[in-house]
Parts: sequence; C-alpha cells; structure tokens
Amino acid sequence: MRLIGYVSDERFAAIGDASVELVRGDDVYLLRSAPSGALYGDVPSGHYHVTLGAAGFGSKRGEVDLSIDAQPHQFRLLSERILGYVWPKWSVAGERATVRVHSPEPYRLSLVRCGREARFQQLLGWFDEHGPRATAQILADGDFSQTGVLWRDSGLVTAPEDSGLYYFFAEGESGAFFSFPWVVAPSAPGSAMAVLASTNTWSAYNNFGGRSNYVNAARLPDYPTVVAHMDLPRYREGTPVEHSLPDQAYAPISFERPEPLNQIGRHERPTDPIRGRQPCHLAAAEWRLYSWLERERYRYDLYAEAQLHDGTLQLDRYRVLVIHTHPEYWSRAMYTAVKRWVFEGDGRLVYLGGNGLDCEVDFLDRTRLVFRTQDEEPGGPFENRMHRAFEPTAALLGVMYTSSGAMTAAPYRVVDEDHWVFSGTRLRRGDIFGAASLHERVPGGASGHETDKRTPSSPPGTRLLAKGTNCDEGGAEMVHFETAGGGQVFSVGSITWTASILVDEDVARITRNVLDRFLS
Repeated sequence: MRLIGYVSDERFAAIGDASVELVRGDDVYLLRSAPSGALYGDVPSGHYHVTLGAAGFGSKRGEVDLSIDAQPHQFRLLSERILGYVWPKWSVAGERATVRVHSPEPYRLSLVRCGREARFQQLLGWFDEHGPRATAQILADGDFSQTGVLWRDSGLVTAPEDSGLYYFFAEGESGAFFSFPWVVAPSAPGSAMAVLASTNTWSAYNNFGGRSNYVNAARLPDYPTVVAHMDLPRYREGTPVEHSLPDQAYAPISFERPEPLNQIGRHERPTDPIRGRQPCHLAAAEWRLYSWLERERYRYDLYAEAQLHDGTLQLDRYRVLVIHTHPEYWSRAMYTAVKRWVFEGDGRLVYLGGNGLDCEVDFLDRTRLVFRTQDEEPGGPFENRMHRAFEPTAALLGVMYTSSGAMTAAPYRVVDEDHWVFSGTRLRRGDIFGAASLHERVPGGASGHETDKRTPSSPPGTRLLAKGTNCDEGGAEMVHFETAGGGQVFSVGSITWTASILVDEDVARITRNVLDRFLS
C-alpha cells in the first residue's frame, strides 16, 4: 500500500476514521484514514471522483488526480458548526456586501453595531433551503489559507450610513452561535477624527485553514497536526522558528476566511471583562475604545487598515487619526502616508496601543497579504522588522516594541507631572495610575501584554510623560512630541490601554485631554 494523502479539518488537524470513496469508471476503492489522518491504499494513478465523510464533519464530493510521483493529496473537511464572514470585510456606507455563512442547520442572521453598547440594527432573516444541508459550505482541498475559502454567497447586505464596527450574529435552531465583524467607513467624512481598526492584525492571527503569521507561517506542513506540541515547530523548537526564514519564504495569507478568534459573545457588553486569549487584543478589545468614545460623545469615522492603504481614508480631511490596541502590521504606503501627514502637514496622531507598526506587509491585491515577518537579530543593526524592511517605527510613533515586559501588565507611574496630559487628574510625579483593566489574558493594568519604549530613532524633543511599572524595566513609555510643521504625536505604547479606558478614571481623563487638545 502507498500513501495517497491526508484528511484534515479547517485547522489542519488530522481526522482519523474518515471514509473515502474513490471511483474511476467501474473501479471503486473504499478507504479509511488512519489516526494520523493518512490514507493508504493500492490505488492506481489516475483521475477519480471522490466522496469523503467523517463523524462531526460535513461530507463532500470532488475530483482528484492521484499520481504515484505526486505529493500526498491534502483532503479537507469542515466541522459541523456555524462559521461565517462578510465580504468584503470592510465597506463604505451604502455599498453592498455579501454574507457567507456555513451552517449545518437553519440559522437566524442579524446585524448589531458595536458602539457604546451592542445595539441591534436589523434582522436579516432566517436562512435554510428545501434540500438537506443546503446551508452548509465545503472547503477546498490543499492550502486555502492562501486563496481564501471562496464560499458561495448566503445573502446581500447594504452597509449602514453610520460608520462604525458592526457584527453579524448567526444563531442556529439548536442554540449554536457565531459572530463576525464588519468595518463600515463613511461615504464622506463626518467628523474631524478618523479611527483605524487593526484589520491587518486580525488577519495575521487568523489560523483558519491551518496557517497564520504565528502557526505554519511559511506554508502548510507535509502532514496535519495530531499533537500540537509534538508536531508544530512553534512548540517543538520554540516561537522564533516561525519567523526565522527570509521574507520571500512566506506564502500569502488571505483575508477571505472566517475569523473564529475574532468573535464577541451573544450577550457581551463593553464593560464586561474581555474573555479569551485572542479577543483581548483583537476586535473585542478595540470595541472598548469605541464604546468609550461614544460614551464621552466623541464623533469619529472608522476605517479598516486596507482603506488607509488604498486611499479610501483621506488623511488630509481629518485633524486627528487614532490607531490603537494592536496595530502591528502596516504597509509601506500606510506608514508613508501617515508620516507625511504628521511631519509635513499638521496631522495629530494618537497611538493608544502597543507593538504597533512592527512588521511591514505587502497587499498583493484586495484579498491577500504577504508578511515581511523575518525577525531582526537581537543586537543587530536594526531596531525591529519595520526598520529592517523600511524605517524604524520610533521615527513616527516615538516608541517601539521591545520584548521586555511582554506578557505582563501593571499600572503606569507619572514621570512628567507638568505636562498638559495630566490636567485635571491630580496626579503628581511618582503617582500610580491605570491599575484597573478588563484584560483577562494579562490582567494587572493599563501598561501590558506588549509594550513600547523610546529608541535612538525617537524624534528630537520626544518627552517621556509616564512609564509602566512592569518588571524588568518592561513598562510602556507614554510620550508626546511636536513636529516643525505643527503635527503632534501622543503614544501610550501598550496593548492593554484600551482595556482600561472604560474602568480607570485616570486613563480616561488622559485620553480625553489628548483628544480635546488635538481636536481643538
């Protein structure tokens, strides 16, 4: 018997005991997958009609060419649970988008806007069909993390006029639930402040298909995962191996996939603790800032990072740009546009995040990114990956991510009490603030998860205002500087800042002081 292929699920985890039927003319071969997902059989080379099925997964039909000399074929099956996404994942108000949902049962679809609260927008209806399992989708074989899942449309939806973060709620008859985000930008600027959702970072962490920028970053392995800590280089050899190859070794990552790590709960409120390892730095954490902005009656226009890259976001029509939480992956066009706006114009940049602009990405087209993800050598000539590829991050933000303090969280300590950001706080030099946080992955304060500090590339006049009290001198550095042209930058250098803004009065007041001054 020879190895014909492997059977795996949407996360590239092995599926054992799957049934595989291969038919060519009068020849029929019935196979079952081994615990490793491997398919063995005495099957001659040729073109076959194939049908696959396994308990807990949807069956599918297809065509496959099997050659003795070919690499083992990667058969993929989809779990029996609700999944979905909207395409495109960012739209301009009034534009039409398509909802693409996989469900093994009839489901109810609704739209909510995640502003001050998760506010119901509209019921999009119940979805089912006359035929059995007509609402189910299938996965393409092989590595669809590069191409996208290319699911058929379940329905059309028009982007609301009110810019903001929206979520679709898909609810099955059994009570099963899945939610997925949609960024809606304005058809024309409606305020002086633009806010950027970190949609590139959402994609970087999305492992649907078996690949992300952190798991199988370069390509799918030759065989699916059975035990992660034994099979994945990330665990077997340590995290750095994921980013140890030259940039050209990394295959693209598609936006056109569901994002199971980027959900919010059916009854979640912005003042709830942020549950889960990934929501604490993805859209759920970003929502906390939008909730605070609306609670404080700030008007803002929300954009996806791709809309800054392609020019949909016209910076010259805004006074303030807010980037926040975890904007780690930027294109050169994004970086250049914002730096020109700040340093050659009088743009005001507010950076309420950590590990920002650390890695350059290339947009291959509307659907795919390539990450220039090779790590910079410790002690090497470059400060970070963005510096190696283009320019040091601190030249724009005033601070840059370093590994000290990573995966810790703590309050800040005031350094420069005379600066206007502390007006009305009663904070004095040495005082502690930012102890309260909704961040459950790394609890402890507003300086945390990943933190940024000044470097030799920080602009002249960069003023240190406060520093996190994290261990090993790993605290985030809060800074402010002005440019010769009248631009200004304020940076907090911490992922957990937005998880504190709804529950810590000093974090809220400092942010309010910055926005009020920059908008005036």
